[in-house]
Amino acid sequence: MLSKRLEDALNAQINAEFWSAYLYLSMSVDASAKGYKGVANWFAVQFKEEQAHAQIFINYVLARGGKVELAPIPEVKTSWETPLEAFEDTIVHERKVTSLINELCHIAAEEKDFATSNMLVWFVDEQVEEEENVQEQIDAMRAVDGNKFGMYMIDKDLATRTYVTPTPLAGKE
Repeated sequence: MLSKRLEDALNAQINAEFWSAYLYLSMSVDASAKGYKGVANWFAVQFKEEQAHAQIFINYVLARGGKVELAPIPEVKTSWETPLEAFEDTIVHERKVTSLINELCHIAAEEKDFATSNMLVWFVDEQVEEEENVQEQIDAMRAVDGNKFGMYMIDKDLATRTYVTPTPLAGKE
């Protein structure tokens, strides 16, 4: 059974994951409207991933006998001047998410909830991957700064990204 403190923190994370999904959907829509179909695809995949992360937390809370409490999704930004600006906002956001996951780990450790600590290891690893992936996009876009052909090639590459359902508890379901 989850402590009230940990249940509340996990609920906050669920809502943060949905906010993240909404942010990435907004970025996808904006990029698509500006003709960056690959960038739009990259953020659409992020949107799906964040929804899946929220669902993983929901399933976990329910499996531990907790109550899930969904909150309204606060407003997100809706326009970025360039794809680079969107990715720069993304790295800031992903670093914030990393801090939220780290805080969950801290609470789980203080509550001596080893099951939750174990579950959170996947999210810790996921955040390292998320930040690295976003930083790679930023570095690529900075490398071609002002070169429209370079941005075109990056956009084409981002169009190939596909969604893969995350499986943090593979083999345990």
